[in-house]
Amino acid sequence: MMPLRPWQEQALSKALHWLVEQQQDKHFLINAAPGSGKTIAACTIAERLIEMGEIDRVVVIAPRVEVVRQWAADFYTITNRFMGRITGSAADEIETDVCVTWSAVQSLQDAFQAVCRSSRVLVICDEHHHAAVQAAWGTGADNSFVDAKYVLVLTGTPIRSDGKRSIWVAYDDNGAINHPEEGTYTLSYGEAVDLGYCRPATFHRHDGYFTVDLEDGETIAVSGKEPARLTPTLKRIAGLQRALEFYKLACTPQFETDNRTPRVDGYQGTMVQWASSKLDDLRYRMPDAGGLVIAPNIDMAEYMVDLIEQIEGEKPSIVHSQLPNADNRIESFRHTDRRWIVSVAMISEGVDISRLRVLVYLPNALTELAFRQAIGRVVRSSGPDDDTRAYVVMPSFDVLEAFARRVEDEMSPDARKDTGPAKSKKCPACTSEMEIGERFCEACGYEFPETRPRFKSCDTCQGLNIMAAKTCQHCGSSFAAVFTLSLDEALRTGAIIRGMDIDEGEVQEAEAFAGSFRRQVMASGDENLVKIIKQLPEESWARLRRLMNDEG
Repeated sequence: MMPLRPWQEQALSKALHWLVEQQQDKHFLINAAPGSGKTIAACTIAERLIEMGEIDRVVVIAPRVEVVRQWAADFYTITNRFMGRITGSAADEIETDVCVTWSAVQSLQDAFQAVCRSSRVLVICDEHHHAAVQAAWGTGADNSFVDAKYVLVLTGTPIRSDGKRSIWVAYDDNGAINHPEEGTYTLSYGEAVDLGYCRPATFHRHDGYFTVDLEDGETIAVSGKEPARLTPTLKRIAGLQRALEFYKLACTPQFETDNRTPRVDGYQGTMVQWASSKLDDLRYRMPDAGGLVIAPNIDMAEYMVDLIEQIEGEKPSIVHSQLPNADNRIESFRHTDRRWIVSVAMISEGVDISRLRVLVYLPNALTELAFRQAIGRVVRSSGPDDDTRAYVVMPSFDVLEAFARRVEDEMSPDARKDTGPAKSKKCPACTSEMEIGERFCEACGYEFPETRPRFKSCDTCQGLNIMAAKTCQHCGSSFAAVFTLSLDEALRTGAIIRGMDIDEGEVQEAEAFAGSFRRQVMASGDENLVKIIKQLPEESWARLRRLMNDEG
């Protein structure tokens, strides 16, 4: 049996007491921080229930294909039982323990109902926020597993961004989870950090001031603290106020005059330089430490790939929904020492790459749930000797800063302290400690690769400073730069359609499946739906499809 962390032992004991001994309710809730080890805890609970003769089958519901694969592997490691994987509507595959995606459950309701009636089933519900009571995924799961013997609910982010309640969990009048304390095990992120299960996070709020040049020679200033002030005439330009929001500008690619080469000194360029410097420093202590960029859309992801390659000389991996074998790309990155991977909605909840330590955060969804899930990708401990920190580089924007403050408030004062650059380094071959400047390990002879010193000069006094500096150590000048954009550049990030703000990612997503979606709707014979898609332009169909599916 795999050695368990103390909290996992406690969760196991409490779950068995609640489910088997007390038998007051068949639902047990584990609310533990992302990266703390919920999967291992759940597999161990399943193993013990099997050994006790309480259950015959295990069904895991997971958010995405990559996570299904991880569940099957971990389940076999713990229980020595094969777990099938279902990501579509193949009902004939439900012959063993299985892991199924949330999106596949609804089409397999009859098959799962039959399984639960013929066998004693434990359902493990991963990333439970997907299961809204009034949403298709929640309703499908509730109907499918109404006859399950036990339900183990797992979450690290229990509150949905839309405020909807999820199935199988009780709530109070204020919408807060009110599951019985005896049937709940809770481990906060702060507790997980103090116990060494997760790494502490430091948030770098990346300052920046944008000036947008208008055609008449006027300029508009925008920052994270000062929204654009438009004249009455400019206010009449549809979508301009939205286009000039600070966060929109922070997600706008900035090019050199050739309109192809990313600007190293642009807003995203300075973000990457800071993050790259931190990754260099982390690799003194964790030689295979990696960085993750979460981009808002495919265009921006490809821009960030080119930008990182220009700054570092190494092309990052990239994963998004339009690339074949995206899950294999993620798996490949997990097992290499490549520095960066850029993702559009692919490396999120449940995806375990424990060597990730730096996050450049430019997401599409500005919700606290998405924020906390993203933080969970870079705080996973790589073992008892891991003494690194996680770093999050994000725009200095009020919404994101509020989320960061709440995460920081969960950590103890000691955990919040960043001790600065590494003072020594570890040999990746024999783990011996040595001075930063040493080229060879005295213990085993390992030769360290050369690292480029990373400095930036002050425009005021030309003094050199480390990349992470926010003010010049020589003259005190701020490094919060002013970034200039044209009006065309500011408006390139999306579309305004029928009064809806459709961002570029949604536009591209809709274009990719518009033809098949049109045929599907026409074939459905649903007159109201046919009428809707005739009225709405194709650019808005990605949002329409999500509303139809209510994918949480």
